Amino acid sequence: MEIKRYLVTSALPYANGPLHIGHLTGAYLPADIYVRFLRLTGKEVVWVCGSDEHGAAITVKARKENTTPGAIIDKYHEQLKMALAGMAIDFNIYHRTSEPIHHETSQDFFRTLYEKGEFQEIESQQYYDESAGQFLADRYIMGTCPKCGNPNAYGDQCEKCGSTLSPTELINPRSTLSGTIPVMKPTTHWYLPLNQHQEWLKTWIETGMLEGVKHHEPETWKPHVLGQCKSWLDSGLEPRSMTRDLDWGVDVPKEIPGSEGKKLYVWLDAPIGYISATKAWAATHHETWEKYWKDPETALIHFIGKDNIVFHCLIFPVILKSYGGYNLPINVPANQFMNLEGDKVSTSRNWAVWIHEYLEEWPGQQDLLRYYLIKTMPEQRDSEFTWKGFQEANNNELVNNLANFFNRVCVLLHKYYQGEIPAFNPDKAFVGTEEPDFDSFHETELLYLHDRIQDLNQSIREFRFRDALKSLMDMSSTGNSILQSNEPWKKEQSDPELIKVVINYCAQLATALSVVIRPFMPFTSDKMRAQLGLSPLRDEDELNQLLDALSQGEVLLPPGHKINEASHLFSRIEDARIQAQLDKLKRGAALSAPAPAVHVPLKETISIDDFNKTDLRAGTILTADRVPKADKLLHLTVDLGFEKRTILSGIAQHFQPEVLPGRRVVIVANLAPRKMKGIESNGMILLSENGDGSLRFVEPSDGAENGSVVK
Repeated sequence: MEIKRYLVTSALPYANGPLHIGHLTGAYLPADIYVRFLRLTGKEVVWVCGSDEHGAAITVKARKENTTPGAIIDKYHEQLKMALAGMAIDFNIYHRTSEPIHHETSQDFFRTLYEKGEFQEIESQQYYDESAGQFLADRYIMGTCPKCGNPNAYGDQCEKCGSTLSPTELINPRSTLSGTIPVMKPTTHWYLPLNQHQEWLKTWIETGMLEGVKHHEPETWKPHVLGQCKSWLDSGLEPRSMTRDLDWGVDVPKEIPGSEGKKLYVWLDAPIGYISATKAWAATHHETWEKYWKDPETALIHFIGKDNIVFHCLIFPVILKSYGGYNLPINVPANQFMNLEGDKVSTSRNWAVWIHEYLEEWPGQQDLLRYYLIKTMPEQRDSEFTWKGFQEANNNELVNNLANFFNRVCVLLHKYYQGEIPAFNPDKAFVGTEEPDFDSFHETELLYLHDRIQDLNQSIREFRFRDALKSLMDMSSTGNSILQSNEPWKKEQSDPELIKVVINYCAQLATALSVVIRPFMPFTSDKMRAQLGLSPLRDEDELNQLLDALSQGEVLLPPGHKINEASHLFSRIEDARIQAQLDKLKRGAALSAPAPAVHVPLKETISIDDFNKTDLRAGTILTADRVPKADKLLHLTVDLGFEKRTILSGIAQHFQPEVLPGRRVVIVANLAPRKMKGIESNGMILLSENGDGSLRFVEPSDGAENGSVVK
């Protein structure tokens, strides 16, 4: 298959929290390298991404921050967008799944698959919170992990051991909405019968063949990607639910019977976000979006982390093929995970290096982080970020190697040639050559440089970014070796013709580096070219122009070209700055650690007569509203059977009012009335308080009628 253009996607980050280094090195930095390389070689490429703004994770975050899902996605969409832009992650478009075009596109997919009979309607038993009156998404269920014993594992994953779970595997499950034990209740959903697609998926994954046409070369896929796919296929695929009982997300099209209260499963609508983002980009660039998704001469490539392999290699391809007419990916170069200082990155434990904080604390040092993350990129296996390693990479490699070479070239050009590229006698022998009468060592070295850049380029094409970066640094090391072995600072007077050749060639090498470094460190590329008196790269075939010149033995900077003043590309990092980061990391983890179990102190002893004065009654909350200009108060109406009571309760920071109607409660019914915010409160809701300050309702026993006395 001839490739005329590329469509590159990066996994949509959840808009429920900030980005950390694990996110960056998984789906965004490797894609940025690859896309910048394609642009430099004149390829037509569109790179799409955007915020994933649906699913239970968003609503969970909204509950934690006592706000709305809409406020959460607006807040974190902007933060994600700014962090990625700050790290020079250069998408063609960074979109949002909350946009109307995305809802329309997702619903079109669901409607089409429904009308083609691609779904199965299946009734299953799922957890239901009777107190909240709703089915529980996986993230609304917590319990003890059956694999590591973590008592706070979620229904889809244990963040302590990283295991993927289902809600029914949890020991002692509880609802995160109310803290109560959920019950199993039947519900009907639309399922995608993956088992019916097993045969063609297996052939496509293992051979690259799709309907008799060679679609991709499996040997170019990473072993762990193929391995995970084959494992799922060998185990036998099962139908997977494509809808959820949620109040936040993309609606199942209303014309479909049974759609009320149903939303699209986030892993149905999220990858469709790539398509809606492409549509949005095309609409503003006078392009046709279909050619990027439906033309067989377009190569689709997904950049993701290993936890998303199944969705992009099995489930999304089934969705695309079932709809019809869409390309499937020719590669999914998923990276593995990056650990931090000997432990897994954990957002819940605040064990992370946050990108927005790095940008604030290390201004102008984006390329330093990019360099270290590429150097340690988890391409084939999990890797590790350490602050000491970060420091050593900067001091020993960027400062002592790259910056040292480039700075010496610029300084020597100013010292001996007034900042101009020197002309030289092409027949002059070069120190270290075997034959002093060769035509031009300089031309030979330019051809050799051409071949080394081609090797670097091939590493990028094969998604071996660590190898490509090493090739780049080896080129810089070669430049340092040439300077060191020829010692221009000693021989400029004794052998000026030789030193002209040395400095001229090193200037050509520095210029080549300013081009090939761009996919890895774009800010550094701009700095280098500014010092060399060159314009910033426009990402329009400049790499091919460079290679063409080198292949002909042509210089990149002609004699007489004037460079600008020299300045250091990187500076050394002192130990104290690294220690400050380690201390911050430990402080953050300590602050987010669960508080040790404590008990609320007992109050003073009272007599039985005192207790008997309290009139406790069972009731049901009918309505719940926030009290204007009162952050803590909820205005409740409680049915006591014989009457309805107005009660103000200071629980607004613990419970959302919309989940309280229908809740059974116990109230103190003979408490003296009290006026607050102009409203008279007649009673008190009883709650239990845990040592960590969390609250739980005290509930009457089953069968207790409203108004019955609690003894």
